[in-house]
Amino acid sequence: MLAVMARSLVVKATAGADAPERCAQAFTVAATAAAAGVSVSLWLTGESTWFALPGRAQSFELPHSAPLAELLHVILATGTVTACTQCAARRDIDSGDVIPGVRIAGAAVFVEETMAESAQALVY
Repeated sequence: MLAVMARSLVVKATAGADAPERCAQAFTVAATAAAAGVSVSLWLTGESTWFALPGRAQSFELPHSAPLAELLHVILATGTVTACTQCAARRDIDSGDVIPGVRIAGAAVFVEETMAESAQALVY
């Protein structure tokens, strides 16, 4: 039933290794929706911005959670992943540093995505 839904899901991850359960929840929900055919946009903000870099998701571990790298792969395969412009700049990350398929964009793009008529936004 989810695969035929016309709604989109925008998930903002605000935590990284500093709050691993919250981080994993954001990635899990986004990947589950993407696997079900929902149009997904995952935003990496705050400490989750580090996961835009190659190898960072592979180093994340949380017992009883799917590997973050696998979840990220599912999302990248069918949806979009965006690193916050300001968050990336504070961490000296630029577009040449990120995993292929990850874009860097700011608040205007986030607002545009979340205000779309069929969008549902979740913040973790």
